[in-house]
Amino acid sequence: MNGALKWRAQQNSEKLLPAKRIQVLSLRMVKESSTIFYPNRFIRSPKDAADLFRQFIGDSDREQFCIMCLNTKNEPTALHTVSIGTLNASLVHPRETFKLALLANAASIVACHNHPSGEPTPSPEDVELTERLKDSGTLLGIELLDHIILGDGTFVSMKERGLM
Repeated sequence: MNGALKWRAQQNSEKLLPAKRIQVLSLRMVKESSTIFYPNRFIRSPKDAADLFRQFIGDSDREQFCIMCLNTKNEPTALHTVSIGTLNASLVHPRETFKLALLANAASIVACHNHPSGEPTPSPEDVELTERLKDSGTLLGIELLDHIILGDGTFVSMKERGLM
């Protein structure tokens, strides 16, 4: 094949194969585990609960509302994610919250959610939700022991703050 024919063949093949863009995606690896290890069998303080919830929720970029179901000895029997929201809000209803607690045969629960902003100060909506959950739990005989809000390396116990 002479040079002119070879050049023309290359040009024609380039026209037949359209240029494709390659989109680069960033993937975040997530470790999933069905077992969370904690040194104390009992939840004796808001810090114990916050430490366990921090392992469960991790470093989420969205608000997650979770509950810890406890037996009569304050031993955790289940951890459940009730709702995964957006960057700054989560839709939570007592019906879904206590459905999980009833199915887990919980004597009491501790509620928790994270603030992806890193600032764990309770909002007026957090206080209102806590009151609704407390009232609902009283009707069902499942005590809401605390509502913990996780921030960057810190937490707020609404019970310790006198907000429930």
